[in-house]
Amino acid sequence: MTDAAEPVNSVAADDAPATETPVDHSRLEREIARRRTFAIISHPDAGKTTLTEKLLLYGGAIHLAGSVKARRATRHATSDWMKLEQERGISVTSSVLQFEFLGYQLNLLDTPGHEDFSEDTYRTLVAADSAIMLLDNRRGVEERTRQLFDVCKLKRTPIFTLVNKCDRHGEDPLKLIQDVEADLGIDCYAATWPVFENDVFVGVYDRLKREVHLFERSGDRGATRADDTIVSIDDPKLIDAMGESAFDRLMNDIELLDAAGHEYDHQRVIDGALTPVFFGSALTNFGIEPFLREFLELAPPPGPRESSVGPVEPTRDDFTGFVFKIQANMDPKHRDRVAFLRVVSGHFEANMQVLHQRTGKPLRLAAPQQFMARDRVAIEEAWPGDVIGVMDRGNLRIGDTLGGDGKMEFQGIPRFAPEHFARAMPADPMKRKQFDQGLRQLTEEGAAQVFYAETSAGSQPIVGAVGQLQFDVMAFRLEYEYSAPCKFEKMSYRWPRWITGPKADVERVATGLGRLKVYDHKGAIVVLFQDQWALRRALQHETTVQFHETAP
Repeated sequence: MTDAAEPVNSVAADDAPATETPVDHSRLEREIARRRTFAIISHPDAGKTTLTEKLLLYGGAIHLAGSVKARRATRHATSDWMKLEQERGISVTSSVLQFEFLGYQLNLLDTPGHEDFSEDTYRTLVAADSAIMLLDNRRGVEERTRQLFDVCKLKRTPIFTLVNKCDRHGEDPLKLIQDVEADLGIDCYAATWPVFENDVFVGVYDRLKREVHLFERSGDRGATRADDTIVSIDDPKLIDAMGESAFDRLMNDIELLDAAGHEYDHQRVIDGALTPVFFGSALTNFGIEPFLREFLELAPPPGPRESSVGPVEPTRDDFTGFVFKIQANMDPKHRDRVAFLRVVSGHFEANMQVLHQRTGKPLRLAAPQQFMARDRVAIEEAWPGDVIGVMDRGNLRIGDTLGGDGKMEFQGIPRFAPEHFARAMPADPMKRKQFDQGLRQLTEEGAAQVFYAETSAGSQPIVGAVGQLQFDVMAFRLEYEYSAPCKFEKMSYRWPRWITGPKADVERVATGLGRLKVYDHKGAIVVLFQDQWALRRALQHETTVQFHETAP
């Protein structure tokens, strides 16, 4: 693992970009074919962090799975690297986990489950080629799952469903599948099926490979891999291996699935119209390895990305990519700032110079890194589908496009309007400099948005957040990472609108009753409305200006 790396270095606009090494197309195609870049979506408490740990365990990235259940556990889940995450037992920021398994390069984008951090989650989903939808076997489709599914559906992202917690009694598996189809409007194919012996979950049947996996319980609470016995469905010894009662139940279930269920159609999976459904228990590791193996076989490799100039194919000669996340203070000792870059096309090489599309200037990407949550390792190259981190001095923003030889911009990075507002102030006036720096850096990474109101005492920062929990996270990070304890004073305003139009009209509209005029970080005027009545009245009567839900 490396220490904090050299920052990204801006170079002069008239410097000629370094010549890229000619692309070896045969290798490029091989590297693309073996990459899987995916995210896990779920409702809170469905077991997402536990599943992430178990995928890392089976992939050989860790040797002992961390516990997210035990408060006194000696280690924490790998993906929850932030101190606040470890203290609260929740994920509050996306993390990148990269490892190899069975010859595949996996880029796992772990996202927060709580809806207050939707911005981070939605942006991360843009960088994924597929998604694993994790369901609790008692609760099925829940509200947060539904929201994230809708985001994936909009992008036509292939969805692979894993029904978790099958080690405990839950809904009938067939009913769960029917509920998913009815609730989400997507067809299901039962790729694996739970095997029960006296109502105890003992294994899974792999329908595509026609084999039964019977698992053995270990005494380490799932910290290590579960041993299993694999028997063909056509092997006469299967009855002896699983018992006559369990065998008869499985045969009846298979007959029902074959008669009434959907057939497997790989193209429909890739189009996002059919989801393969798997069953397992992340806690006990039952069914996890069969799921991971089939997911790697069935999930798509990196494909084309939409841009302002049309689809960009991963096999394109020149390097292109986009920034989907910025994270400050992954290494608190060095106060670093890491920009997460999804490689879209071509061959990335360390220290290469690329075109920064927003500024039109060359940018040298020095000391690139790959991640295992906060831990990092220096790399010399990367390929389409990979997520790399580059150290940034403040040149890069979320949504920036890098590379290409002409004006282009990757599309689909969402923007959000805050729903909650609070005045922000340092608890200690002597810490004003640290407070201002922390506030600026945290808003740059997308943790929240900052606005400024003019007062008699000067410019007053106002923080806007999608969810209330974001204020708690910001307060914690300002104190822990910047030594700048702060106070948030909640405000009654809920509905922001950016306003454009004639200067005099904008000023008049911005200072009306039930409104507060503030400025965003670019100096654009934003009006905060106190209630929906005031907003509706303005939309109806103020026809000389234009209202925008996000920054135009």
